[in-house]
Amino acid sequence: MKTDPDTLRTVLVTDCGSTTTKALLFEKTGEGWRQTHRGEAPTTVEQPVADVTAGALNAFAEVEEISGRQILTADAAPDGAPFVESGEDPARGIDLYLSTSSAGGGLQMTVAGVVRQMSAESAERAALSAGAIVMDAISADDGREDHQRIQRLRHLRPDIVLLTGGVDGGSQEHVVEMAETLVAASPRPRFGDSLRLPVIYAGNSHAVDDVRGILEKAAQVAVVDNVRPTLDAENLGPAREAIHEFFLTHVMSHSPGYDKLLRWTPTPVMPTPAAVGDMVRGYAGSTGRALLCVDIGGATTDVFSVFENRDGEPVFNRTVSANLGMSYSVANVLIEAGAGSIGRWLPYHLDATELRDRLRNKMIRPTSIPQTLEDLWLEQAVCREALRLALVHHRSLAVGLSGVQQQRGIADIFSQTAGRSDLVDMMSLDLVIGSGGVLSHAPDRMAAALMILEGFELQGFTQIAVDSIFMMPHLGVLASVHPEAAREIFLHDCLVNVGHAAVPVYSRKRRAGSLLAEVSVDGARSGAITAGAVGHVPLDAGAAARIIIEPAARDVDVGAGPGAALLREFTTGLCGLILDGRNRPLRTPASREQEVAARKGVMEELGLAGS
Repeated sequence: MKTDPDTLRTVLVTDCGSTTTKALLFEKTGEGWRQTHRGEAPTTVEQPVADVTAGALNAFAEVEEISGRQILTADAAPDGAPFVESGEDPARGIDLYLSTSSAGGGLQMTVAGVVRQMSAESAERAALSAGAIVMDAISADDGREDHQRIQRLRHLRPDIVLLTGGVDGGSQEHVVEMAETLVAASPRPRFGDSLRLPVIYAGNSHAVDDVRGILEKAAQVAVVDNVRPTLDAENLGPAREAIHEFFLTHVMSHSPGYDKLLRWTPTPVMPTPAAVGDMVRGYAGSTGRALLCVDIGGATTDVFSVFENRDGEPVFNRTVSANLGMSYSVANVLIEAGAGSIGRWLPYHLDATELRDRLRNKMIRPTSIPQTLEDLWLEQAVCREALRLALVHHRSLAVGLSGVQQQRGIADIFSQTAGRSDLVDMMSLDLVIGSGGVLSHAPDRMAAALMILEGFELQGFTQIAVDSIFMMPHLGVLASVHPEAAREIFLHDCLVNVGHAAVPVYSRKRRAGSLLAEVSVDGARSGAITAGAVGHVPLDAGAAARIIIEPAARDVDVGAGPGAALLREFTTGLCGLILDGRNRPLRTPASREQEVAARKGVMEELGLAGS
């Protein structure tokens, strides 16, 4: 198949998810690259089919039927690709097939290091940025006994283990002990019972020979550069590349049916989160914007961010909250947030017992969808809490390094927490992108905007967008072959500009209804932001506009610093401008009656009372 970007005209891309395989057709039209047709089918990685290509072929057949383009051959060889290659007939065949995958639970890893807030944390960032779910982070200072760590490793059965620890030239004792613990556990990988567990060593380079000698007794070992060569530096690239290599050779190739899928495409199959991450990182890099992206699914919630560090350099981070989701993990959201926190977002009274029962029913019937407005509002309330909790988790890992320069002993390193800086600055955030069924397929785009606004507690002046049909994984793998086409489709067909939020924060307590800021759009006064209230300014979508937000007091910060006016040029979205005068963090009224009244007021102001 063709891989030269200049020769590509038709590209078929699948994302093999845990429940659904989604196939998208990308074509170069007279107006440029566009997403033209879509098909989907249940993923078939589990019994009784146990062959991921069966679901992929069903999705291809749907694209064929909808598009009228012949894609599949009638007599494909058992070991060959089933596609008709493009030729002179523009309505027949494809030039290239690509795929991402999170089927079978995706890439599941365990990381191990010496110090939790140093080497183990760097290892976790490397694994997460490679698209993995980190099932556990084990460290010498995690408070567990050796037998507990061994039992945990045996129970988890990770696909890959990433072992780190020690700066180059530093102490070797603790990382060698971690290697011995790993060998004592001798965990079996999920797939390919006859295989030895893949282990990547990315720790102290002076301990390579000792660690390799220990690990090779029970694992297949790859040695790469240290993820934390010094206390104030991180080097995640080599470990990330090694993870991708093991993912292809030891995880994908031994998963049911993936050996055939790998032969169908001339480029590597990417983990779905890694493809989304590449798209986020590429867009942030090309625009220079501070960006936050969330993918909220049935079982997990992924958060991606790009913010500048203290040196002004953009830093990409990804986290996955494996226990927060909208169906399989909805009961975990209930446990972590509590019925009261979920109930505060409802515009009607719902007894806590009934709320718990409804969410437990959703967990045991994960494919069901809301049948009434009350069910929909409850689902959206859960979404807000899942977003809030996922962002808390993300902020705990998206931190700057300590920057410590001096030589320290191991006792000092264990206690080192000073100087860690939070990279996620909500006041400097330019764009937030929401993805996942509850956001991408919300019946009203304003409802999606409000979920993101309240779940993430946005501040300052922020653009809110959604991924139209969860296309970012497909575009991420397309970008590895044809970045220009991926970017064009992303801007035209994927990124839906929902609107903008203007949210002042202030230090002094304000009387409800008191003026916080004046808002002008294109030189005309458009509205006022008042304490405790939410307002809406309708704007014609797709127009270039200029906004000025002027604080009414010195302690009010609208995004330019306390008391300073904010001026921005922006492109208007579908839902115009949301004016939010509720201070951060969001506080709820004391009584349930006041909560319900407040929710009804916000929804009526934004036109959501009957949606």
